[in-house]
Amino acid sequence: MKNGRLTGKIILVAGGATGIGAETCRLFSTENPDGIAILDIKRPEGTKVAEELTETGIPSEFFDCDASAEQNWIQAVEKSVKRFGRIDVLVNAFGVGGPLVRPALTETTLDAWDKVFSINSTGVFLGMKHVIPEMVRTGGGSIVNVSSVYGLVGTQKTTSYSASKGACRALSRTAAIQYASSNIRINAVFPGFTDTPMTKDIHSDPEIREKRLSQTPLNRFARPVEIAAGILFLASEESSFMTGSELVIDGGMTAL
Repeated sequence: MKNGRLTGKIILVAGGATGIGAETCRLFSTENPDGIAILDIKRPEGTKVAEELTETGIPSEFFDCDASAEQNWIQAVEKSVKRFGRIDVLVNAFGVGGPLVRPALTETTLDAWDKVFSINSTGVFLGMKHVIPEMVRTGGGSIVNVSSVYGLVGTQKTTSYSASKGACRALSRTAAIQYASSNIRINAVFPGFTDTPMTKDIHSDPEIREKRLSQTPLNRFARPVEIAAGILFLASEESSFMTGSELVIDGGMTAL
């Protein structure tokens, strides 16, 4: 049964093949959109999600897109608009984590720093840069950027990850101010520790798992669908008077 919070909307979810992005696609499909475009570098997984949604009656299609490559964004947006006619909602749900982001500052190489920023912050910039003109053309829209609780607090390590997610936070606020007059709302979500394919290896380490649980008052990790629920709220008209806002979904971590 469709609930209707996205009735008639065309959705583009970048990073929609796995994890929070995939669960966002699935949740959005229950809200009666006119179509969902899924962008990612993971073709098998993304195609599977698109087929799954199409089987539920929501037209969906996967398009290859490396978030760090501007030409990829240009082509993916063009293909999405050609397929669906417009873009009403953009969700930037991609990100890079793992061993690449974990060293402390003096142990972080410039190559690693550049790689993390090219996806976690430059990718968000490029997505907005090429989708916003389409939203202006059709009279407005809603953009939700997925940052991280590590964009709000300091950490012992994860230097490049924290910095890149902080950049995503500042960029979301700046863009919100710049395009409010075009009826484009831009907000950010800040997930706490979440069980996803990206965190599977680190959460399988008992020492790290227990430490992270001890930092989370609710004493568990988030499920991707719980983050997707916040993204849905910001994407829908239920948040119509919100722009430049920050929705923290962290199990109480930042309240400590």
